[in-house]
Amino acid sequence: MQRASSRKLTTNQRIFFAELAGTFVVVLFATGSVVIDAKMGGALGLPFVAFAPFAGVAMMVYAFGKVSMAHFNPAVTIGFLVTGHISRRQLPVYLGAEITGALLASLAVLLAIGSEANLGANAPNYSFPIPLIFGIEMLVTGFLMAVIFAVVYTKGLRGFSGIAIGGMVGLDIFFFSFISGASMNPARSLAPALLSGAVGDLWLYWSATFAGSSAVALLCKKKFKR
Repeated sequence: MQRASSRKLTTNQRIFFAELAGTFVVVLFATGSVVIDAKMGGALGLPFVAFAPFAGVAMMVYAFGKVSMAHFNPAVTIGFLVTGHISRRQLPVYLGAEITGALLASLAVLLAIGSEANLGANAPNYSFPIPLIFGIEMLVTGFLMAVIFAVVYTKGLRGFSGIAIGGMVGLDIFFFSFISGASMNPARSLAPALLSGAVGDLWLYWSATFAGSSAVALLCKKKFKR
């Protein structure tokens, strides 16, 4: 009995592996769909590129929500840190797992699908003013964070947590990716950019996303404290 109990994973270890696996699938679906569409000359189009991450996020929320709260996203992790849902000690566990999972996903895309479209890296549309691009990326991340907090506040949104969170990701991509790229997720942007060398737009996805999630977290902080 002693040996069996000593082999059990700690809470942080379970969180790490859940976040790594969940982020892997989310980034694989989100970036892999872009690469597949590019390989087919855009035949599948935006609906496919938006639906794939919706499906990936929804499945992983249902799979790992009770283990790690299903962040799969450094911006979401920072939002939960602001509201006190995770501790500072847990921050490296979440961020390490998310970035590792994302990098492994982009490597899998490179090896199994292809390198088109910079491995599915996000790209803003610079024909729009930069303040608008930044604001839209902030907004879509804020929308996602708000839906996630709604799920947490209602303790699962009556079983529709995965559909709600995944649906928000898909809708944000469908309606706003033509302006900002609609990443909502710094790890999802980082991994394909690093592996493809297309790092010029990372400033946007490592600033606006955190700003959007933190702003919503600050607004919701008092509600959770009550």
